[in-house]
Formats: sequence, structure tokens, C-alpha cells
Amino acid sequence: MDKEEQEGRATWVPGALIVGAGPSGLAAAACLAARGVPATVLERSDSLAFTWRHRMYDRLALHLPKRFCELPLLPFPADYPTYPCKDQFVAYMEAYAAAAGVAPRFGASVQEAAFDASAGAWAVRLAGGEVLMTRWLVVATGENAEPHVPDFPGMRQFAGRVLHTCEYKCGEEFAGEKVLVVGCGNSGMEVSLDLCRHGAKPSMVVRNTVHVLPKEMLGVSTFGIAMALLKWLPVQLVDRFILTAARLTLGNTSQLGLRRPKTGPIELKNLTGRTPVLDVGTLDHIKSGKIKVVGAVKEVTRVGARLADGKEEQQFDAIILATGYRSNVPSWLKDGGDVFTREGTPKTPFPDGWKGRNGLYTVGFSQRGLLGASSDALCVARDIHCQWRERERERDKPTSDVHEADSSV
Repeated sequence: MDKEEQEGRATWVPGALIVGAGPSGLAAAACLAARGVPATVLERSDSLAFTWRHRMYDRLALHLPKRFCELPLLPFPADYPTYPCKDQFVAYMEAYAAAAGVAPRFGASVQEAAFDASAGAWAVRLAGGEVLMTRWLVVATGENAEPHVPDFPGMRQFAGRVLHTCEYKCGEEFAGEKVLVVGCGNSGMEVSLDLCRHGAKPSMVVRNTVHVLPKEMLGVSTFGIAMALLKWLPVQLVDRFILTAARLTLGNTSQLGLRRPKTGPIELKNLTGRTPVLDVGTLDHIKSGKIKVVGAVKEVTRVGARLADGKEEQQFDAIILATGYRSNVPSWLKDGGDVFTREGTPKTPFPDGWKGRNGLYTVGFSQRGLLGASSDALCVARDIHCQWRERERERDKPTSDVHEADSSV
């Protein structure tokens, strides 16, 4: 960023500058507003909660009970079901922003953010050249900013449709087709189930080990049980209990081609961020043969794919990539090395990764979902408020314009 151009066109932003108007950015802005600290929220798209609104499939609902997914200061409506659907969550986000008085600036795409040591502030350049200056920069673009699209050998020659789950809405348009679903996380499992229920013939790629757990046990959320037990028991013991209950409920998933990792689900989540899959009925369709479990993709051909567990080419009409998302932070944040890795993931594990140097903060990178984003937002708002209050006190200190003259002759 050219120094002279920056200084000539820069606009100082009162309070904090938040990049991203998803749940993380809105939570940060709402928590700051509750403490009387102004914040400007920048959003590159044309709406808040863009990923939830436009990149999620129709059947999506929260995987965890709503009490674990509500943001600070505003619970979900009482008449919402235990697991709100996508549209209900978007409506909650709109109501949340309105209640907190948060009005994001849409169409504001950040091209670069770098710390200006001479100004003691962050210089944030937008598309079009506008530069905003702020003492406190809150990165809230999240872990799922950009779809991860692997480039398998031969992918470009495939004659059928190839799409990421961010483009997938409903299995109805795939009725009667053989579909290869690449990925066995929550999205891969749910998309496979949705395809099956709409008359498609899905094959789900399982490349690594995976923990599949029941969504509920005896009518109670598995996640809720785990959280309650963790207050009293070590994580390894809780994992042992959860896995025993999962085997009794779901059976031996290894027999279905879904081998479990050696490390327990909660411990693995804490160590690597890998989230266990919560079964929503997919396993029953795998057991019945309606959903096939296949090995890793070795090569994509014109009419299908060759898989690592078989020599013969298998034909498919479409390929759906349930391969997740990635952070886009490395593409625009230039001085975040103390907080982020080169891949845009946090260096410091939860719950201590929300603060960097020089007024840099992060919300929603804890690999703990909405619960982690809420925790980050509360910590960030409290810390910025302390500094804001100190600056206000300094500014309001009375100053004397009268100076004693030197009486010496």
C-alpha cells in the first residue's frame, strides 16, 4: 500500500473495525455495542450471514441443540425447534443484528490490511482504493470463507456435472443418477442421504478414519451429555463413555467401511479440530446398500472415476465435492503472523487464540463452532472496551492553558 496515497485518502473509523458479517462478526459488533463501543462491520457480499443464506443445502439444520448455538445477548425464539433449520437460523441472524443496532456495510471487500507502525493503527484497503484506519481490527471472516475444491487427476475431462456442496441445494435434480460424493463429514453424510431420498444412487468417498456418533442418546443431545460429563470427568473417560454408547446405538461402523480413529472424538476435536459426524439416518441407508461407501479417488475419467479400492473404472453422472471450506485470511491480512498460520488457522488453541498484537483480534477461528465464536466475541469486546474506556478518560482529562511564568530574572 503506497504510504502517501494511504495518508491522503485514509478515513479514521471510530471504535473497532470488524471484517465479516456472519455470526462471528455480528456477535463481536453486538457485544461491543452493549459496552458502548462503536464498530464498523465490513461485508464483501450483499447480505449478512451470506454463507448460511446462499451456500448451504436446503435440508440443513443445526447439528447441535439451539442452546449451544445462540449468540451472546439474544436467545433463539422459544417457539423454534431444538434444531433450527437453515431459514430459521438466517431469520435469527437478521433479528440479532436488528436488536443490537448492527448495520453492516455491504459490498465492502477488503483487499489488504496491514499495521501502520507510524500511525499506531491498522490500514485497511478496500476494493476501489478506499483506506480505513482503526486502532482495533477484528477478523471475523471465519474458518469457512472459501470452498476447498481439490483438483483430482483428470477432473477437467469429466463429462458430467462437478459441483461443491456450496452449490448444492436439493437432490431432486439428481433423481435416477449415479453420484459420487467426495467427503464423509457432516455435509457428505447429509448430502448422500438427501440424494438417496430423492431417488439418486450415491457413492460416498471415505478416505480417512471418521467418528460417527448418534445425534441423540435416549432423547438427549450427545453433545449436551458430553459437555455435562466434561465438567466432572477427564476427556479420555468421557470419550470412552460416548464411544461405548455409540457402539450400542449404531453398531460397529468399521463393518460399514467407516473405521474409527484411535483417538477419541472429543480429544481428537481438541487436538486437530476434526469434528465427529452426527448421524441423521445415513447409516441406515449404508446398511441397506442404498448408499455405497467407496475408497479414495485415484483418478477422474471422462465418464466416472477410478477409486483406490478397485481397479475397474466406475461410472458416475455427477460428482459432488463435500470437501469443506478454508480461511481466506492469508490473502488479505499482512501482519497476522502471531495469530494465524500460513493456512489462516489459529496458532494458539481455544480459548486463548482471540487476541494478537497491535490491536488485532479474531472471532470464529477457534474450531468450536458458534459456541466458540460467542466466547471469542465476549472476550474481544471486554478487552477493547477496557482500552476504549481508558482512551475516553485520557481525552476527558482537564487541561490548563495557564502556565506559570519563570520568575527568575
